[in-house]
Amino acid sequence: MNNHKDNQSPRLSTPLAYREGQGGESVGGESYISRRSFLKLVGAGAVATTAALTGCKSKKQQAIEDEYKQQLEPPTGKMTYRKNPKNGDKVSLLGYGMMRLPTLPAKEGEDAEFDQEMINQQIDYAIEHGMNYFDTSPAYSRGLSERCTGIALSRHKRSEYYIATKLSNFAPETQTREASIEMYHNSMRELQVDYIDYYLLHAIGGGGMDAFNARYMDNGILDYLVEERAAGRIRNLGFSYHGEVEVFDTLLSWNDKYHWDFVQIELNYLDWDYANEINDSNTDASYLYAELQKRGIPAVIMEPLLGGRLAKVPQFVANELKRRDPEHSVASWAFRYAGTPEGVLTVLSGMTYMEHLKDNLLSYCPLVPLTEDEQRFLDDDIARKLFSMENIPCTNCKYCMPCPYGIDIPGIFGHYNKCKNDGTLPNDVLDKHYMRLRRNYLIGLDRAVPRLRQANHCIQCGQCEPHCPQNIRIVRELQKIDQFVEDLNTNKAILEQKEE
Repeated sequence: MNNHKDNQSPRLSTPLAYREGQGGESVGGESYISRRSFLKLVGAGAVATTAALTGCKSKKQQAIEDEYKQQLEPPTGKMTYRKNPKNGDKVSLLGYGMMRLPTLPAKEGEDAEFDQEMINQQIDYAIEHGMNYFDTSPAYSRGLSERCTGIALSRHKRSEYYIATKLSNFAPETQTREASIEMYHNSMRELQVDYIDYYLLHAIGGGGMDAFNARYMDNGILDYLVEERAAGRIRNLGFSYHGEVEVFDTLLSWNDKYHWDFVQIELNYLDWDYANEINDSNTDASYLYAELQKRGIPAVIMEPLLGGRLAKVPQFVANELKRRDPEHSVASWAFRYAGTPEGVLTVLSGMTYMEHLKDNLLSYCPLVPLTEDEQRFLDDDIARKLFSMENIPCTNCKYCMPCPYGIDIPGIFGHYNKCKNDGTLPNDVLDKHYMRLRRNYLIGLDRAVPRLRQANHCIQCGQCEPHCPQNIRIVRELQKIDQFVEDLNTNKAILEQKEE
């Protein structure tokens, strides 16, 4: 166990006074458009995700989504900013994670092309509404995220945005000094910049200290990046963390030498106290945040929605959230939670659709920090209920992709988790609804994941597992789902025989 619960400090107080006014009332002089009719059925951001998982939209879902798109319009000039204590940067509390980029319709047998026009539009809209932090990586979006981001941002003044990217030298062939330096310089070429505002050692912790040393120490790259910071080509140097806490602790113990300007951690109301309990390879966010606060290091937050899981919570959980705040989305609770702590510099969100961007902007234009009562409600009630669900902890980051054999790992896990959350898994053949649930599960799976990309085609090579930030035992989980689907097909034959 690595959750360090004995060492964690209490959450620090919010830097902003709680401001009254939600829903149709005024916040900071700006009237918010009511979204009650949309949110009474689903949380914002869940509609598009649900459609992607099931492969279809009901007429009611489509009507709700159409109304949502028409009503939702965040105010301009209301973004909440945080000041970087290291250099005075005024950073938007909402940061754009350029991982889940919009795509054009895919041709059969081909990967979908990224929709550069839509990327441009969304970045324009984000900047217009006060966002100025854009996070990317050479590893994102099949290696094209930096290029797409650079095209979109180069149309704006360089002073209007901060660029964050990473040294993503995961593959052994990229870990030589020469290859790592080339990756760093290529990032600037793709992004069309001559300096990087926030540069990260990417996903330290995976593989332990041996992997960290191979990527950054044995080749002298960390010292090289420190020199680049001194030269001004890197303005802030930090790291993102997933994996073994020994690596996180070691790098923080080096703070007097390397002077980390920021650190990126996973923080949300489920991971605050349950990350380690869900997966003993992970570390509770309460510990990570407290350790950064001790040293005065700003925290950049990733996975505030756990890859969308906290936007599409089970209906009984959504009902509880909406009873407390019927005017705002399920997702807004998670964003307010991630943005409330005073040591948070910015909260990253990968926003594929314009409606997601707009809803998230409403959460931070301006931020209404959580009250102590709301914080207890999420920590002690909602998080506990979600922890008891025991879902596969996939965040849809796609680090495991592409699978060399074409398996759609996030799609398979996403469909299974959705049905489990909805209470529609066909688990009991004696249930009078079993045949309907069985049929719906299999049809939904075929719509969400093409048959040639489903779990039964996994050859158990294990190439995906070292890349998973959540340390999921992917092969084992795919085997379980494959057996589950096989049982569904076997049970159908048995039941049909009995009927005959």
